[in-house]
Amino acid sequence: MNRISFRQGMLLGFALIVLLLGGAAVQSWLVVERLVDQNRQGSDRAMQLMASVQELSERTVDIERSARQYLVLDSPVFRQRFDEHLTRSLAVIDRLDQFAAEPLQPLLGGWRMVGEALRSGLDQKIAQTEIIPLLTRMVELDGLLQQAGQHWVEAQNRKSLEALESNRLRLGERIALAMFGALLVALAMGWWLVRPVRHLEQAIVRLGASRFDEAVVVGGPADLRQLGKRLDWLRQRLAELEADRERALRHVSHELKTPLTALKEGISLLREEVPGPLATGQREVVDILQHNVGSLQRQIESLLTLNATAFEARHLQIVPVRLPHLLAAVAQRRELHSQSRQVRVAIEASEETAMLDAEKMTVVLDNLLSNAIDFSPEGGEIRLVVRHADGIWRFECIDQGPGVAADDSLRIFDPFVQGQRLAPAPRQGSGVGLSIVRELVRAMSGAVYLLPETAGAHFCVEIPDAQ
Repeated sequence: MNRISFRQGMLLGFALIVLLLGGAAVQSWLVVERLVDQNRQGSDRAMQLMASVQELSERTVDIERSARQYLVLDSPVFRQRFDEHLTRSLAVIDRLDQFAAEPLQPLLGGWRMVGEALRSGLDQKIAQTEIIPLLTRMVELDGLLQQAGQHWVEAQNRKSLEALESNRLRLGERIALAMFGALLVALAMGWWLVRPVRHLEQAIVRLGASRFDEAVVVGGPADLRQLGKRLDWLRQRLAELEADRERALRHVSHELKTPLTALKEGISLLREEVPGPLATGQREVVDILQHNVGSLQRQIESLLTLNATAFEARHLQIVPVRLPHLLAAVAQRRELHSQSRQVRVAIEASEETAMLDAEKMTVVLDNLLSNAIDFSPEGGEIRLVVRHADGIWRFECIDQGPGVAADDSLRIFDPFVQGQRLAPAPRQGSGVGLSIVRELVRAMSGAVYLLPETAGAHFCVEIPDAQ
């Protein structure tokens, strides 16, 4: 089936399902038609049989009347009537005999024998005392024939109901088999078609996360396999472009740092008045130059850090990590920073072990805690919280600062973006800390987002449990 395209596979699957269900429907219709036809024929036969039995009963009355009249009056007219009624009755007997109804066969033979005996008796002019019992027997046989005919009709109705029930069960089994077969076909086609689509989706997610180290391999239909090859070519091309970008960034940053260092040293010499004394206006210009050079240097270093983070994010080292120890280590790294701002860091973590990249998680929490300390008021509190639910580790950093403006909430994780709200104390930052956090969290297949709060900032990092 590797040569079949996605569209052909869908059409084939639908065609098989239609054939199975349609075949079951057609077969059901044929069975119903056959049962209806059999029921119609049975009803016609029953009506004909009962009508013939009723006609025979009426002829028997005529035979008895004409026979009695002949016995009393000895007139040829009544004898002729007797012979006519008997002939017609025997014709009815022959017609009933064609139904081949077992309960009626002995009675029909007995009636025929009584009729012949009655004719022979009249021919021989036997005594009336011998004729009367034959007439009585003929009437009794008529009553028995009516009862036997009714029983035969009831038996035929029971057979029809049994046949209907049997066909209903067989029809139900066939419909169930057809539905089961259609379900199997749907599951097979779904597995054959959905699996490569899921591989394509996973490959696109990896490309979106800048993970170019894993080749794109897609099975299934021919057109989806071809699409997988195109995506793998795109992966290789994006990897090449990313490598070129990183090389260009490193090269440009290195080329900028060399003259920047010379400028910084020259400005330092001017500030120290090594070439000569500076006037008040000249010293102000030197201070402006020194401030801008320092800012430019920090921008370049931040750019290099962000580039290095994007490169390192592709390589994960999953190890068991004791969560209280991890958070305590992060808080200890920022102890001097928090003491200078008189901010207390509270840790809320259970004694659990998580499978994480400890180094990357430390950098993530360190950046979040550093921002929280900068924006917290003096004497404030920062909470580092870890929770585990539904296979996800949730790391939360909650401060009591001014929070993040609504306009900044969507772009706060973009590089070199700083919020509108200012920190209580002066801070040196280039706006790449949260970008680094996002890059590292994405590398660990997680997500970072800002939760709405009435006061302060509440950042949440979700990392899948690798256990």
